[in-house]
Amino acid sequence: MRSKDYEDVLRGKYPAKQHARKVKEWILEKGGDAKGTVYLEGQKMKLLEDNDEAAPFRQRRFFYYLSGCNLPDTYLTYEMSTEKLTLFIPPIEPDEVIWSGLPMTVEEALEKYDVDDVKTVEGVNAYLTSSSASPLSTIYAIPEQVSDHITFLEFNSKNFELLKPAIEYCRVTKTDYEIALIRKANEISTAGHINVMKAVSKVQNETELEGVFLKSCIERGAKHQAYHSIVAAGENGATLHYVKNDAPTTGKDLLLLDAGCEVDCYCSDITRTFPISGEFTDESRGIYDIVLEMQRKCTNSLKAGVKWDDVHELAHKIAIKGLLSLGILKGDEAELLKKRTSVAFFPHGLGHYLGMDTHDTGGNPNYKDSDPMFRYLRVRGTLPASSVITVEPGIYFCRFIIEPYLKDPEQSKFIDMDVLDKYWSVGGVRIEDNILITEHGYENLTPTPKEPEEIENIVNSGY
Repeated sequence: MRSKDYEDVLRGKYPAKQHARKVKEWILEKGGDAKGTVYLEGQKMKLLEDNDEAAPFRQRRFFYYLSGCNLPDTYLTYEMSTEKLTLFIPPIEPDEVIWSGLPMTVEEALEKYDVDDVKTVEGVNAYLTSSSASPLSTIYAIPEQVSDHITFLEFNSKNFELLKPAIEYCRVTKTDYEIALIRKANEISTAGHINVMKAVSKVQNETELEGVFLKSCIERGAKHQAYHSIVAAGENGATLHYVKNDAPTTGKDLLLLDAGCEVDCYCSDITRTFPISGEFTDESRGIYDIVLEMQRKCTNSLKAGVKWDDVHELAHKIAIKGLLSLGILKGDEAELLKKRTSVAFFPHGLGHYLGMDTHDTGGNPNYKDSDPMFRYLRVRGTLPASSVITVEPGIYFCRFIIEPYLKDPEQSKFIDMDVLDKYWSVGGVRIEDNILITEHGYENLTPTPKEPEEIENIVNSGY
């Protein structure tokens, strides 16, 4: 699919019924009740504490996956025997209309969403006790997402264990519609990254650059960000999830921008690192080339069935070889890998699944892993076709992380402190793309420039 073809796909409806069927099949594979009913609730509209202003609304992802509906105060049932999907939306409240205008009608919702029936929310309990909702069978729900006024009295069995893992598992593999949304989010975010590159040498601080990125997304119709942007100049780039975004950029070497918009609840997640002056220093270019090689070789190794743990290890092997070539590390490559010395410079995992959440479901991480090289790896095991994963290697010069290695006799012998001193100002370099896994390879969904010469040209072109 060419990048522009996503618009053709998005002219259809979000495939809620296809998703519901996937969830049903997973539940049945686990021995579930074929006559059961799935029940989900959307997020409630909430007010800010001590205020009559509405808090920012974010739809529950489990609900959205089976509905495609981004309205608050909504409910959903799915009858597994008939595959009937019913959406419940708020009714027209005259007092609310005065302030907020007319809400979506039942007829409009039935036209917009891929569901079989639409009703208003005051009828949820009555529906759950009717023959339509398969009483005397099993209700599947997420326990912490069931309102107090909802009753399941007519159901013989209540299962609060299977629905959440079912949806988490099904979300890993994407439909064409979901992939199209991620493509669109990547294209919009790419415009934002390019505009920040053009502006970086003209501004005075990180906040201005965050504003450039947000403006680029909003004017292209993406009003929501997938996560809080990381706009990190100089040594701030050594903080993996830097969030202050308020420091001066003048006199700093690199700008690390980790930012991505959200389109209809689907995320992009892109990182680029580029020289603020328009030209890499010898030190920053040396690190950038290593990270780019890490990303290229790891991405080129991807296809369905590849073990992500092995790809992560490959990234460390390339990092070790590169840091040896610069003289920052010394010793034998195999021994450095065995001692996990490279974790001092590449402490996080290579990537994570991407979808409705930036760190999407189904990765099965093991944050208690005794091996520091794998402890923060958010995806473990093999990659299935139609999953989307980020490939985001990085090398960082974070004093808090590296200094304990310098004080450890077993580790310090592998690090040349005199050479290392020349690299603190680099801060950190990370390059991140969103990759679609296919049966025989991969497709890069991220068109954002990353070749060093191209980046320098963009920075120097002006804004």
